Amino acid sequence: MKKIFVLSFISVGYFLNAQNLSNSPYATYGIGDVKYDNTIETASMGGISTAFISDFTSNFNFANPANNANFELTSIKLEATNENNYFKTDYNNTKATKHSTYLSNISLAFPLSQKLKMGLSYQPYSSKSYDILSPITTTTEGTVTTIGANRFKGSGTLNTAQIALGYKVNDKFAVGVRANYYFGNLYDLNELAYADAELINGYETKNNIKNFNFTLGASYQNLNTSTDRKFTLGATTTFGNTSKMSADYRNTTYFYDATGTVKNNETVIEEKNTSTKNLLPLQASIGAGYGEENKWFVSLQGDYKKGESINNFGTTIDLQDTYRISAGGWYLPNYNNFRSYFSRIVYRYGAFYERGNLSINDAGKLDPNGTSINKVGISAGVLLPFKTSSITRMSGLELGIELGKRGTTKNNLINQNYVNVRVGFNFADKWFRKTLYN
Repeated sequence: MKKIFVLSFISVGYFLNAQNLSNSPYATYGIGDVKYDNTIETASMGGISTAFISDFTSNFNFANPANNANFELTSIKLEATNENNYFKTDYNNTKATKHSTYLSNISLAFPLSQKLKMGLSYQPYSSKSYDILSPITTTTEGTVTTIGANRFKGSGTLNTAQIALGYKVNDKFAVGVRANYYFGNLYDLNELAYADAELINGYETKNNIKNFNFTLGASYQNLNTSTDRKFTLGATTTFGNTSKMSADYRNTTYFYDATGTVKNNETVIEEKNTSTKNLLPLQASIGAGYGEENKWFVSLQGDYKKGESINNFGTTIDLQDTYRISAGGWYLPNYNNFRSYFSRIVYRYGAFYERGNLSINDAGKLDPNGTSINKVGISAGVLLPFKTSSITRMSGLELGIELGKRGTTKNNLINQNYVNVRVGFNFADKWFRKTLYN
């Protein structure tokens, strides 16, 4: 049985790397839609994780590896996400929908000793998957004529593999470190075609990414044993960028064959290769939480991310700094009430506001004086424990939902409403314990 789980962990990783995830037209800019740290547990609580130390022995915190003082079992998690996006713009009163389902997280975590805990995780960090066709028109004496088309296409997924270690210094203080490896290819293509021209002008960018960085975390928790009330503080910093991102840019002319897929008579106008080190710059997070042991918990968290740089169509674009405010928590009615299964369910809730890294003007160009593409949402979820699960071995079915809004219809921009549904399993037991100690 244990071998089956290990083989599944490896094989699912290959599938995860091959996924094509849907997202919004805003993925045109930068490295696409960031989906990292979207585990069900974290996402269901609005994104809080920095000051979240699970009361249960089966949950490993990758976002802040210092927050694993209570982790005692071997845990295997498999999670999937169903995204449902609804777009609207005042430009020609256009509406569109987009859906996708993908494997969003696979992780394996286990204790090395009573004080040292370790976790391995693999999930998509960001993705591009868009295809936008914009007509080129001219107006003569009040008559609008279409003279061509401008097409934007993007694809690719940036994945991340991590190894995290958490060390419990004493009953109140813990530290942790996480090494992050990012890899993948992101493609962008802009094709310009006029009705009176035989050839298409194509501008293509391929970003090849192989990048390391590191996350340091710390946490402090004070438990009042007479009331079972606890106060928690946590902080993380991500830094590094030990590798470069290379970008291949091509400006060519060509036409397609009858199938519309094979390029013919391709002529290179310009071709160059560039690189940047500022792909995944400094990030920081701080959080505080308060709760009652095995009963409830609430937390407030602030995140900051410095704007990254990325090569796009032969030029380097710099995105603005972002910040995010999250609030959330969980509630467990009474785990010892075996007459009522609903009393043994862990209920999660949260909300967040995020100032995005994009600022766009009414011409669709990045502009620091343009409109910020912000994001706001609410979330909820449950952990449905398996029948044989105890409070010290909290295994079960994870369910989560997130409703949110991104962007705006002002200045002919796009408003994106979305509903993300997440489902996963957490299998936790004393697997591999004997092997680790021997």
